Amino acid sequence: MTIVTGVDAGGTKTVAAVADGTGELGRAVGPAGAVRPGRAMTAASTIATTVRRSLAAVGLLRTDVLVVGASGVGREEERLALRDALRIEGFTDRLVVTTDIEIALEAAFGQSPGIVLLAGTGSFGAARLADGRIVRQGGYGWQMGDDGSAYAIGRAALVTVGRGHDGRGPATSLEAGLIGLTRSGDFAGLVRWSVAAGPAEVASLAAAVLAAADGGDQMAEAILEEAAAGLAAHAAALLPGFEGDGPVSVALAGGLLEQDRYRRSVAAILAETPRLALRPGPLDPVTGALAIAARHRT
Repeated sequence: MTIVTGVDAGGTKTVAAVADGTGELGRAVGPAGAVRPGRAMTAASTIATTVRRSLAAVGLLRTDVLVVGASGVGREEERLALRDALRIEGFTDRLVVTTDIEIALEAAFGQSPGIVLLAGTGSFGAARLADGRIVRQGGYGWQMGDDGSAYAIGRAALVTVGRGHDGRGPATSLEAGLIGLTRSGDFAGLVRWSVAAGPAEVASLAAAVLAAADGGDQMAEAILEEAAAGLAAHAAALLPGFEGDGPVSVALAGGLLEQDRYRRSVAAILAETPRLALRPGPLDPVTGALAIAARHRT
């Protein structure tokens, strides 16, 4: 029986799942496997380790088909670099490297039209149109985009705490929350931490914002509402690509949108936008990678 493996390599984690003709056999979760410019080998190492663990969990060393959907491979240069690096691993004779956008759309809608909003460390909006074309909004990284992402929320929290500490903004429990989460000791330590922190580390601060909002902190609530509006705007911007006036399904994916509070905030804004219809239930992008792999069996 043909064995297929699908991978979702994102900015927060990498998920690899193994399946045969009867269904999924097992999966493994590893560190972030997103591709950064010039660092395809680093991403390939993380992805390869996670794939090995998923195969070992079901007693296998190789897979007939491997499909990797990765963040950061929208440009052909990065996609080909990751493909070449993974070929060296020798997992399979049939390797497909595509984007995290492609596998998310596949998981949500198959080949049918619809919109996916993804929010994890980064964010993007993408749509498959009726003619099969894929168009996108955002996804330009932490310097140029990532509206509504965990990184955007974490950075907004740092700015809010800085202003509150100086008296240029309202006092907020976020200062104590961020200091505790980063183990930085005090405000000065938090400043030092922030200067050295990378995008994934800043994104981790979203957990403190969610906790503060649950505790009734108005500044944390405002950060989440602004982020939710920024993320939902991706879907609204994609609507003109869909002809007619019928409903357009929107699926939500990514680790940040697994958090009920944030998901509810985004869903509430989408509900106020004409034509947008939220697809119920969680989205598991790695199943999209498996579906694409299944089509490459022969």
